[in-house]
Amino acid sequence: MPKVYMMCGKICSGKSSHAQMLRKAHSAVVLSVDEITLALFGQDAGEKHGEYVARTERYLYQKSLEILETGINVVLDWGFWTKAERDETRQFYGSRGIETELHYIEIPDDEWYGSEMKASAKIRRMPTMSMTDLPPNFRRFLSRLRRRRSTSGLRIQIDAEYQAARRAAAVSVR
Repeated sequence: MPKVYMMCGKICSGKSSHAQMLRKAHSAVVLSVDEITLALFGQDAGEKHGEYVARTERYLYQKSLEILETGINVVLDWGFWTKAERDETRQFYGSRGIETELHYIEIPDDEWYGSEMKASAKIRRMPTMSMTDLPPNFRRFLSRLRRRRSTSGLRIQIDAEYQAARRAAAVSVR
């Protein structure tokens, strides 16, 4: 049975790189909101950026169901920054009997600031995107992400406890 992998983590934390590793390891299709919105709107999204992101997410949820029907795994490569969004996504797929697995990408702040600065410099050189595409209250935006502490290096946490509880609940319902 195919599975949905959800990427969770700060901007520039390595979610897309991890998504590509999962794609190769699990023969999955990566669905990326950033990839589509940048390809379609580039730096022209302006004030409608939030609306375009929401519409793209809705489209990708539906497209993921088509892909999953063929037996292919799906990697959702967007932030899942709030618990509510993660829970809604789990409910969306769970109600259809589709397993999800959350991959939380954590990077220590000092490493993250370095990777974010490199990414910002790259963005400034790109013709299709500018720094104005980033949320205006960047720090407040990032604080929405549930924080977990790491002692060193990049850490990837897979939401195994949630999966075990969900499997146990499914067995008790049958």
